[in-house]
Amino acid sequence: MRSEDCENEITRTTAMPLSTNHLTTTTLAELNSAAGLLTRVDRKYLVPLTCAQNLVDGLAPHARVLAIDERRRFSYTSTYFDTPGLEAFMLAARKRRRRFKVRTRTYLDSGLCFLEVKTRGARGTTVKRRMGYHADDASRLTGPGRAFVAACLAGAGVTGSAAAREVAAALRPVLTTTYERTTLHLPRAEARATIDTALTWRCLGPAAPAGSSAGTVAGVPMSPQALRPANLTAAVNEGEPVSVADIAVVETKNPATPSPADRALWEAGYRPTRISKYATGMALLHPELPANRWYRTLTHELAGLFGTDRSSLECLNAA
Repeated sequence: MRSEDCENEITRTTAMPLSTNHLTTTTLAELNSAAGLLTRVDRKYLVPLTCAQNLVDGLAPHARVLAIDERRRFSYTSTYFDTPGLEAFMLAARKRRRRFKVRTRTYLDSGLCFLEVKTRGARGTTVKRRMGYHADDASRLTGPGRAFVAACLAGAGVTGSAAAREVAAALRPVLTTTYERTTLHLPRAEARATIDTALTWRCLGPAAPAGSSAGTVAGVPMSPQALRPANLTAAVNEGEPVSVADIAVVETKNPATPSPADRALWEAGYRPTRISKYATGMALLHPELPANRWYRTLTHELAGLFGTDRSSLECLNAA
């Protein structure tokens, strides 16, 4: 099914969970031993739920779905941390190679929690390091947690050891996300694909760092306040989550070459989309932040959050 057909069909359907009952299952131990992929090439796609189901159906002969205690879909929540100057966000906005991301991820079905640090490796690969974490501490960084972050940043060459400790000491929670994830393993390709649905974002405080000038944040042009659509303002100001309905975030994770999931999406008319659950969420919820890197995502794939009329987005700086 081509992307145009999927878009027409999705307007006539309501959000439904993905069906994976026809797939062979795999265990978490098997998945981790065969496709841990902590160093990998990631590609992300935003597709209607109907197309996500088509992808699952098409991969069924070659894929296995993660199952734990007979569950095939799992609930996650992540808390993202940044400095008062939003250094992690700004490095992404500037497309710096030595950028980083710090979060806790809690697996709500099992209660497991990890502190994770993502950095960039050679040739655009993503390197993820993580440590076991207590779920009760998911919304804050403990002393050992900050030490772990500092070691990861210094070890990845993001900054020197002393500066890494300063960054780690300054981190604070700024955003939470929740979603439901289905994980597919493609054994022959040594790859995996995750499909996230029911995504929500919730801000945890003001974004603009203290001392920012009227037109810039850390030297990056800000988007005008008028960008935020009226239908989001009340939810954001009251700390309510903003939900993304009828859209799935598909992420392929491969050692190097594109996987069968990538090729199936390309054949259906989809190409990788610039979306980061952290950076896109921050740009969406905080219109004072630079959003040019995520302009197309915000105004096309996620346009439904702004209503059917995109005219309110014309003022967004797309340069």
